[in-house]
Amino acid sequence: MQPFKELLETDRILVVDGAMGTQLYAKGVYINRCYDELNLSNPDLVREIHTEYIRAGADIIETNTFGATAHKLQQYGLEGNLREINLIAAKVARKAAGDRTYVAGAIGPLGVRIEPYGPTSFDEAREMFKAQAEALLEGGVDLFCLETFSDVSEIRQAIAAVREICDLPIIAQMTIMTDGNTMFGTTPELFTERLDNWGADVIGLNCGVGPAIILSALEKMREVTKKKLSAQPNAGLPRDVQGRQFYMCSPEYMSKFAKRFIQSGAKFIGGCCGTTPSHIKLISDSVRAASPRAQRTVFSAGATVTVDVTPPDIHVVPPEERSAWGRKIARGEFVTSVEVLPPKGVEAKKTLDSIRLLKDAGVDGVNIPDGARAQSRMSALATAVLVEQQIGIESVLHYCCRDRNLLGMMSDLLGAAALGLRNILVITGDPPKMGPYPDATAVFDIDSIGLTNMVNKLNHGLDLGNNPIGEPTAFCIGVGVNPGAINLDEEIKRFEWKVEAGAQYAITQPVFDTEQLRDFLRRIEHVRIPIIAGIWPLVSYRNAEFLHNEVPGVRVTPSIMDRMREASNISKEAGRDEGLKIARESLLEVRDEIQGVQVSAPFGNVKYALEVFQALPEFAN
Repeated sequence: MQPFKELLETDRILVVDGAMGTQLYAKGVYINRCYDELNLSNPDLVREIHTEYIRAGADIIETNTFGATAHKLQQYGLEGNLREINLIAAKVARKAAGDRTYVAGAIGPLGVRIEPYGPTSFDEAREMFKAQAEALLEGGVDLFCLETFSDVSEIRQAIAAVREICDLPIIAQMTIMTDGNTMFGTTPELFTERLDNWGADVIGLNCGVGPAIILSALEKMREVTKKKLSAQPNAGLPRDVQGRQFYMCSPEYMSKFAKRFIQSGAKFIGGCCGTTPSHIKLISDSVRAASPRAQRTVFSAGATVTVDVTPPDIHVVPPEERSAWGRKIARGEFVTSVEVLPPKGVEAKKTLDSIRLLKDAGVDGVNIPDGARAQSRMSALATAVLVEQQIGIESVLHYCCRDRNLLGMMSDLLGAAALGLRNILVITGDPPKMGPYPDATAVFDIDSIGLTNMVNKLNHGLDLGNNPIGEPTAFCIGVGVNPGAINLDEEIKRFEWKVEAGAQYAITQPVFDTEQLRDFLRRIEHVRIPIIAGIWPLVSYRNAEFLHNEVPGVRVTPSIMDRMREASNISKEAGRDEGLKIARESLLEVRDEIQGVQVSAPFGNVKYALEVFQALPEFAN
């Protein structure tokens, strides 16, 4: 298993377990017991709970030692068992974790006031934390989790205590009130800066409040630190129901906030009071959909990616054997394709007749968009099947995350594989508000990174929950990328994640600025997979204006705008000819730096798209 310190250097998102006390109470242990002592008297029960969280998808489990400090154990007459309780707790967790899950030594507040609010000195506090940390370290923990602290002076001593005995990573978590500050009034910005300066490896929040307030505080914390963030909220605030306290946040609600935590920069996500394995299971599903989480490395189209362990009886189809399209890409050959929209109604003859021209011309594939710009058309999947069955040219099916939940996407992908489709381009999808039906709802259970991960799992014989599906799919996985993104750093980071998730090639947004594309290619050299450039032959100045101003991610350079304006002022035909000339120039300028081209067919005009290929020697008349 990779050392946890090395894991901190990656962008992987990790799931932490949920509440130990909640589960012990649910299993019949009354609250007047010392829960930490159960490590000695009933270790099997503690191990059982650890195992339940691991099965739910936790990457990190915490030892059952939140209250195993001298002062808290003294209340039960157990202060003399401090070392034994912590040592055994770590060993119990270690046995449950095996070599697939990390163990965090859990350390909570001392339960006594320290200076300047109480009589306990900083040195005394540090020694008490040190005694607990030494026993946990001896028991074999991978990291330490300092949690539920309200006093920054106290957690500072806990950090110092751990640093005196080892250099294992430290997750330092404060707890806040409903106003977003600690009970001492310390703001998230202030305690984050201090924890950063004091050497915490991960800074976070746990307990106290539910996910909504935690999210608001995380957004403030992100602004003042570059350290990784963690979030382990309660399942809401407890409610009194006929004298009993219940936490009301459902697993589904918690999983929605897990996605929001990720968007706010959190890399460690779990739960505290009231959270159960059911909560962690759905949180894990959300995290898995957004970030590849794996145990084995494989080679894919020139890039090293990670996937879950393939069932031993499954033969993964090599990339070059998945399709003719995939074979050319795997061999480093240049591929050509044209993007053709699905028909607007049920009659597909006109669309299929135009695609037949592509086959006759020797084009390698036809790209079938999936609801581009949120337009309502025939299913891209159905169109792709008709193309392959009736025309005999390979299709590249665009598949987006907008319209289907996880179960629907899984069903579609399995059905596509059964129908013989092999090439897929994974995209997030345009939101419905862009189209003619702005009141339509979007799903977006996952984005294109998560969907890439899902398709890669299917190629290794596993569904999203790591359950065997029998014969694996054999998709050649492509992703979209935008070299002209406004936030190019974020675009490159997402591209890195897509490659890690299993992407074998990428198709760009329409390229009008070739220098911009070259710059992008230089910046992704460390994760380079075959890049297929999108080329859009402009037909008029108005067409150029529309693309530049109304199509997200497309930038038409000022010089091209000027050329299209001047040509279009002459005549419609002159504008069309200038657009074709620009497309050919762009293709030739980047031909030696890309591994393929996707030409869009403006307004469905396939013949016009084919004229762009005449710039290539293999298509010249």
